[in-house]
Amino acid sequence: MEHVFRCGRDLVTLSGYDEADVFASRFPEPKAEAQALVAASLANPLGASPLREAVKARRAGEVVIVVSDITRPIPYYAFLPALVGELEAGGVDRSEITLLVATGMHRPSTPAEHAEMFGAELARTLRIVDHRAEEEGELESLPTPSVSGARVRLNARYLRAGFKLVTGLVEPHFMAGFSGGRKAVCPGLASLETVRNFHGHPFLANPRATNGVLAGNPLHDEALSVAKIAGVDFSVNVVLNDHRRVVAAFSGGLEEAHEAACAFAAGCTLKKVAQCADVVVTSCGGYPLDATFYQCVKGMVSCLPAVKPGGTLIAFAGVAEGIGGSEFTRTLGQYGHRWRDFLSDIARAGVFTKDQWQFQMLGRSLERVGLANLHFLTPGLSAQVLAGLPVTGHAVEAARMSGALGDLVGRLLPAGGRLAVFPEGPYCGAIA
Repeated sequence: MEHVFRCGRDLVTLSGYDEADVFASRFPEPKAEAQALVAASLANPLGASPLREAVKARRAGEVVIVVSDITRPIPYYAFLPALVGELEAGGVDRSEITLLVATGMHRPSTPAEHAEMFGAELARTLRIVDHRAEEEGELESLPTPSVSGARVRLNARYLRAGFKLVTGLVEPHFMAGFSGGRKAVCPGLASLETVRNFHGHPFLANPRATNGVLAGNPLHDEALSVAKIAGVDFSVNVVLNDHRRVVAAFSGGLEEAHEAACAFAAGCTLKKVAQCADVVVTSCGGYPLDATFYQCVKGMVSCLPAVKPGGTLIAFAGVAEGIGGSEFTRTLGQYGHRWRDFLSDIARAGVFTKDQWQFQMLGRSLERVGLANLHFLTPGLSAQVLAGLPVTGHAVEAARMSGALGDLVGRLLPAGGRLAVFPEGPYCGAIA
């Protein structure tokens, strides 16, 4: 048997191990192409009027469509024309539309990525703007605090829009339960200080801040409260299968459409752990998600319920763009293997570093298996760089990834031991 995983833009295989516990998605076949699925959801929304009717009641100002950045493999090019067509049918001129990229704390998008994400024609004819979380002149405060009592600042262009439409991909999320819906606004369009609260130590220390959990999840509660205060006039949520094709679309009201999408995604992507494994092997999702070590943390956390405490976790990724942002890179360089010191430091009042949340989540993996048992293989980082990261690193040439993975599993899986594999990485999660 061959277990096939994504790694960067390539595939990695692990041969044998027919008895492995496979955590793979279980999607139905798409009933139509992406454009038709999304168009049907726009015409038959949940908790809202059809889009072409809803937009006729817009306020003065531009129509802002919030879109995800390049780290999410959403095939906008396949369905965005249908969405824009419905807006035009509702009387909106294309010159009135802005695509607002919800970068959160990620880097800005590039013109080449616009063409890849949205298609050349829409990338050329629509106004595309990146959210910039640290540009004071592009932020405005909400009129009331969030549910946590925090003062919130968001993208001013969004807040001033005449019609606010958010889009997103709904899949298991290792912090917020599920992605999509409200997350397009918070953290997607939030200021650094707002993200500081949203991704702060107390929120992430909550055990309900995990895969597949919405009720009582402080990140979900906070993001939803922010989005409701900011206002969302219409939402579009898509679910992708393991081939990254749209298999379902849920449009309409912010909560109604998102809840329906989460219920569908949960049935396809979450699997209950019957027995913990001695060794877990996981992809970090492949390109574009695994382009940085920062994003690879998702793959190392989503599989944790499947591995025994003190067991072995083997993750791998392309890491074509390096470690991640400068602050995250600097924090890893400062602490290195001293991850327990890092967790202690950020638990102190008043201590905060940008991107600390990803290291804190990586701490869950380290607490579960230990640094010596958290293996990370990549062709994208040198052995010298890997030696400074809080993993047991293996620098492997791209052509050797499958062989190196097979050798490592063969060496670390005990005789008679149990193996679990996550071919899709964080796109299919384990639940206890």
